[in-house]
Amino acid sequence: MARKPKDPAVLHGHHVITGTDLRAVFVEQDELDGRARKRRRILHGVVLGLLVALIAAAAVVALAVINGQIKLPTPKPSQAAVSQCPDATYDYVPPDKIKLNVYNSTGRPGLARTVADEFLARKFVVGAVGNAQSGYRGVALVVSGAAGQSAALSVQRNLPGSDYVQDGRNDSSVDVILTGDFKDLTKPGLVDQTPGKLSCPRESRREVENPNLPVVPTIVPVSPNP
Repeated sequence: MARKPKDPAVLHGHHVITGTDLRAVFVEQDELDGRARKRRRILHGVVLGLLVALIAAAAVVALAVINGQIKLPTPKPSQAAVSQCPDATYDYVPPDKIKLNVYNSTGRPGLARTVADEFLARKFVVGAVGNAQSGYRGVALVVSGAAGQSAALSVQRNLPGSDYVQDGRNDSSVDVILTGDFKDLTKPGLVDQTPGKLSCPRESRREVENPNLPVVPTIVPVSPNP
């Protein structure tokens, strides 16, 4: 019986890799690497093109803004602070109808007592006399509730340059807080007794960051040399 011829591609039961097989493998791998490199080049080209387009667009927009062809929106100015100064016109109240408290927020000892005596001489009904703490910069604060605004007008007519502030009290009493720029009361014969409006000079110099200034001072009822 004739022996079956041996397969030259098999040796001891294992497939023999020939040069043709190796060349086929390397050619296939080269083709895969080539396609991958081509895809990377295309991707890099697209990204580079987009970057160039963005830079060009930004340059065009910048030139248009500089030349006024494009106007960027500007923030709208904040609304003006609402006035806290009463707008009504009040009659002048006779001094003997006004209960007045006088406080000193300056470093001048005895100022509240001196001014309180001057108000007494003008027939005001003076109650408390003491010291106060206030960061207000001006002549004086005149403080009352809504019921005391007519009385506050009379006090302001005797206290030129003072600044009116309303608080939450229910009676018609008025507080005077003397501050750093205070000098003198109006001369008795020069006090205007016609109807008028309260004066709030702080409105013209109010700080934007804190539109509620000045804050009503803290009263210190017991303190020497008011």
